[in-house]
Amino acid sequence: MKMDAIMAAARELQPWIVDLRRTLHRHPELQYEEVLTSQLVQDVLGEPGISFQAGIAETGVLASVGQGDVCVALRADMDALPIHEEADVDFRSEVAGKMHACGHDCHTAMLLGAAKLLKQYETDLPGTVKLLFQPAEEGGAGGKRMREAGVLANPEVRRIFGLHVWPLADSGHITSRTGTFLAASSTLQITVRGVGGHAAMPHLAIDPVVAAAQIVTDLQSVISRELDPLDAGVISVTMLRGGDAHNVIPAATTLGGTVRALTVERLLMLHDRIREIAQLVAQAHRCEAEVTFPGNAYPPTVNDAECWQLAQDIGRELLGDSQVSESPPIMGGEDFAFYTEQVPGCFVGLGMRNPAMGTEYSVHHPKFKMDEDTLPIGTALHVGFALRSLLAQGGVEMSWNNKVYTLQPDV
Repeated sequence: MKMDAIMAAARELQPWIVDLRRTLHRHPELQYEEVLTSQLVQDVLGEPGISFQAGIAETGVLASVGQGDVCVALRADMDALPIHEEADVDFRSEVAGKMHACGHDCHTAMLLGAAKLLKQYETDLPGTVKLLFQPAEEGGAGGKRMREAGVLANPEVRRIFGLHVWPLADSGHITSRTGTFLAASSTLQITVRGVGGHAAMPHLAIDPVVAAAQIVTDLQSVISRELDPLDAGVISVTMLRGGDAHNVIPAATTLGGTVRALTVERLLMLHDRIREIAQLVAQAHRCEAEVTFPGNAYPPTVNDAECWQLAQDIGRELLGDSQVSESPPIMGGEDFAFYTEQVPGCFVGLGMRNPAMGTEYSVHHPKFKMDEDTLPIGTALHVGFALRSLLAQGGVEMSWNNKVYTLQPDV
């Protein structure tokens, strides 16, 4: 199967993929609530007779095409975000306060398109392709739970690939890198406790707001003065809550935010310094500080060199040499990292920036929009990743775009 034929087949599917994506977009569901989304995925898989298991990690779906011990996996996430949509599209979210603002509707639709094509090519597949439709990427560590449920076993997955729509790159462009691509991440919560009182008599209170403000300021010096300038880290305080009245000093104030680093070791170092600074600054203001890192910490997403090379080869054959680039490390986090902790893999950014279509807003923005012409490209990339990876692991000679490749099996 030549890449130009795969792209042509994906282009023919574009109206179907777009319609599917828009249906998902209208009905966003948050982490572990993806009941309707999961049912739709199952219905679409069932139409051409693709076998699947549902209810994995609550709402996840594992499908497979082909057969044999040589196995590659493709992954898409399904959950939405608690954001009220403001995008000017006629298929806007019908659920108040929920939106597909990170493109997971696109990821799911693109992988379902790939499933449809792979089923058509099933008799020619030199192995098994697993399709992972995963819940709860947005903080719920759905990837970890899918992995723990055994989706990478029986048969053992040897390579895994994932795509994410990428507002940092132009439409039709792909980007990633060998090694650490996305950061390790955790949430941050600090509760500062003092003694409440009348705002006109602050000397009779112990003000946690002043202590909290100083903590926010001092935390920034950890990044600017304690990290190597060539090392990357982020401490962003994004929430500050305390008090309900203009004339009342509250008894407690809560800070919230996120912590990012390119290694787990550096993330833990930042945790230690945040804890020390918050507690000592609070003490200096006669307050107490409780520091926690609630929820699920994500490890860094680390790409395998051979998998990224394979992805680049597919990208160049599909899109042209100029449409593939090396990315710097990005401080965003992804639970795809839980898969690549166990098996070699590659997470790839699929460009979707097209100012003429109003797609300049980044992910997690209420006006986020998608250039839907990139959807069949994502489908074709998934198919290409799977076919080339299976061939590479099987030691098969093949003809591809009028070239002959002799690929040796992994040892």
